[in-house]
Amino acid sequence: MEDKNVPGLLTRNEMKAEAERLRSLGKKVVFTNGCFDILHLGHVQYLTYARTLGDCLVLGLNSDASVKRLKGPERPIVPEDERAEMLLALKAIDYVVIFEEDTPTNLITAIRPDILIKGADWSHNVVGREVVEGYGGKVMLAKLVDGKSTTNIIKKIEDLAKTRP
Repeated sequence: MEDKNVPGLLTRNEMKAEAERLRSLGKKVVFTNGCFDILHLGHVQYLTYARTLGDCLVLGLNSDASVKRLKGPERPIVPEDERAEMLLALKAIDYVVIFEEDTPTNLITAIRPDILIKGADWSHNVVGREVVEGYGGKVMLAKLVDGKSTTNIIKKIEDLAKTRP
């Protein structure tokens, strides 16, 4: 991550303290996570919906190293500092925390969100479910926008590249 001050981009410890402060004010903290490598309409609609569930939306963003381990050596397409800044430009997102691990379990444990939300494609394995439900929080699934995915965008670009001389 470049050394520049991006409002809303916090460390795990800073976000833990901010979440505690917000809850002390009676605010509801919503958490989601992901790579968000190439931002698309499905992401925007999902994040906009997630934000309606509480008073603030915290996004745990996979670091570049984490994305590479999860998605392969060609990814991410967009570096973590740029992904974080673009996501924070969305009205829906209040805070971004970049995490290095392959899953956000440690971040979820630190922040203790009131609501953990993931896309319905993760219904079989919502990482952090046990943690959040263990202290009385709620886990929710959001509908996906058909056909909208980073994988589909990358495939379309690759297919177009094959048609060029």
